[in-house]
Amino acid sequence: MCGRYQRRSDKQRIAEAFQVDNVDGLQLELAADYNVVPQTMQPVVIWDEREGMRNLHMMFWRFLPLFVSDPKQFKASTINAKGETLLDSKMWRNSFLHRRCLVPVDSFVEWRTEGKTKLPWLFGMADDEPFALGGIWTHWRSQDRKSQMDTFAIVTTEPNELLIDKTGHDRMPVIIERKDYQRWLEPGDENRPPIDLVRPFDAEKMRAWRVDQRINNVRNNGPELREPKQDEGQLRMFS
Repeated sequence: MCGRYQRRSDKQRIAEAFQVDNVDGLQLELAADYNVVPQTMQPVVIWDEREGMRNLHMMFWRFLPLFVSDPKQFKASTINAKGETLLDSKMWRNSFLHRRCLVPVDSFVEWRTEGKTKLPWLFGMADDEPFALGGIWTHWRSQDRKSQMDTFAIVTTEPNELLIDKTGHDRMPVIIERKDYQRWLEPGDENRPPIDLVRPFDAEKMRAWRVDQRINNVRNNGPELREPKQDEGQLRMFS
């Protein structure tokens, strides 16, 4: 699964990296966030079919299906959508076919469990550039129509060799390559959805490094959470 990530980029950097045409609707300034947690509002890139452009939009990181009447009473874990079920699940299928998004990140967190200890590892690109996690989204509205918001989930797939080596974890977030951004964003042909993009990312293009366990506490946030743990030495490249 993917339950935590980091975003250093402000909205201008995201606009440049993801070729976003419109950030005007995003009034707030995006401060760097080194401990992004579920059930918070986060920037995602979507495709505005009517205007024919990419927009940056704030969404709630927990997918809320239309049938949910009260989010506080909804107990299912929907921060992630399992890639293998996207076309079969009634919860995910419509959004996968029509409402896909890109989640801008600079790294994501996975943990190696040793007994009762959770050792956090960061995973990012070898070139240290921001990158995109594949997401799906939906517009949720309460039955009394007094509350509404856009919500998203991050799609997951099988892990690559780097993630297995460092954490032994059985899932990783789907990473969308730059050349595939537009194909992922546009709805396209319903009979030919981009399910082939739901795959492990090339480990050779990534790097991983251990960070301090302070990141395990959701109240902690700051650039120090990105620093390699001192006893780990240099950043470890996959080889």
